[in-house]
Amino acid sequence: MQNSIKFIALLFLCTLVSCTDVIDVDVQTDTIRLVVEASLDWEKGTTGNEQTITLRTSTPFFDTQSTDVVGAQVSVTNDVNGEVYLFTDQADGTYTTDTFNPQLNASYTLEIIYDGQTYTANDTMNPVADIIDVFQDTEDGFDDETIELHIVFNDFEAEGDNYFFKYERPQDLLPILESGDDEFINGNEVDWWFEINEDDDEEGEIKPLAPGDVVTINMHSISRPYYNYIDIVIDQLGGVGIFESTPVAIKGNCINTTNPDNYAHGYFRVTQKNTVIYTVE
Repeated sequence: MQNSIKFIALLFLCTLVSCTDVIDVDVQTDTIRLVVEASLDWEKGTTGNEQTITLRTSTPFFDTQSTDVVGAQVSVTNDVNGEVYLFTDQADGTYTTDTFNPQLNASYTLEIIYDGQTYTANDTMNPVADIIDVFQDTEDGFDDETIELHIVFNDFEAEGDNYFFKYERPQDLLPILESGDDEFINGNEVDWWFEINEDDDEEGEIKPLAPGDVVTINMHSISRPYYNYIDIVIDQLGGVGIFESTPVAIKGNCINTTNPDNYAHGYFRVTQKNTVIYTVE
């Protein structure tokens, strides 16, 4: 009886092994599109004349070939005074200029001519408030044992200011992004605090702020359309567990005027920004 059981078990195992098949799964692909990385950021205290725009194409998920776009014609026009800034093709997907002249409250139009099609986008450069102070504390965050950073600034009296913050540490693979507006803080001194909790990253790869951490803080003043765009991006990047956002296709502001259905991914923005480097104590 025992030998019979062993024989049946062996036969069953052989059956499982012999039934192993290789299954080819068709991965859904999308239309290959132009991808635009065009952030013209003017840091306070600099001329802002040197700017870079990066162009690539989207690719299938498992494709590892280069997607750099070369041979495009790229320009940015100041819609207020008509100045045109030509961006030079560096043959590696980047297009650069050293003649950009940033102007606050001016509207700018990007034009890209590539592969026989023309793409355009528009954004407005708004002034950013001065950062008065940066300090650390443990009292205002969600965890009274976790260090938070405070960025203090005076919001402008006029309503409608929108902000974008980017926090970077050398040890982190990606920066942490935040957005906000002045709906409830208009015209006041603002204490904007930033904290990293263990629960913010379910993989445990982003650690809370600790003594010795060097944090680069970028504070941008952004247009309302860009605020609406980046707010969705942040929601999709930041949700975890039951609070995870449902992925949706995010369209930027780059319009294909030749063939509207063949729109580009990415966004063209112009911002003024403050940059502060803070070492946690």
